[in-house]
Amino acid sequence: MGELVLIRHGETEWSRTGKHTSWTDQPLTPRGEDQARSLRPLLADRKVALALVSPLSRAVHTARLAGIEGARIEPDLHEWDYGGYEGITTDEIHRTRPDWTLWTDGVAPGGAEHPGELPEQIGARVDRVLAAVESELRADRGDVVLVAHGHVLRVLTARRLGLPPSAGALFRLDTATVSRIGTEHGRPALVAWNVGSGS
Repeated sequence: MGELVLIRHGETEWSRTGKHTSWTDQPLTPRGEDQARSLRPLLADRKVALALVSPLSRAVHTARLAGIEGARIEPDLHEWDYGGYEGITTDEIHRTRPDWTLWTDGVAPGGAEHPGELPEQIGARVDRVLAAVESELRADRGDVVLVAHGHVLRVLTARRLGLPPSAGALFRLDTATVSRIGTEHGRPALVAWNVGSGS
């Protein structure tokens, strides 16, 4: 059975400063571009049967720089809609909500176009992605590569492992890293996590 290979996009200015970034289409920084290129050796020996990428440019650009050919846009890999917390850091949120956590409390409502999402809504999105790639993984023609964002990939990992969306809190995921979910005795299992070119 093929492995699910997860790639978080390279650094942006907002990821560097800890700002929640969902629909704001931040470009990669020069360092983020270098990070993305540095992933090539980690992917060079992998046979890719299918590659899907978030529609946001930071993910699309990372996929190209990492040498991933023919990646298809998958809207359900879009980052968590942070609603009213877009562009705000966790430290800033804690000034008025000291016990707040994204994983259980969700976000403050945003405008009509970006109202924000609850963990369960993200879970439903990533469940659709997992259902769509399951047959490709079982066909064992190669790996399925997903290039996206920190929080959505963490929720996807939790769901692939049979955990609730909020369990994504357990999986730290840095920019420009590769993680792999394979199987052990027929059940999904982590093979590698949060591996960067310097790891």
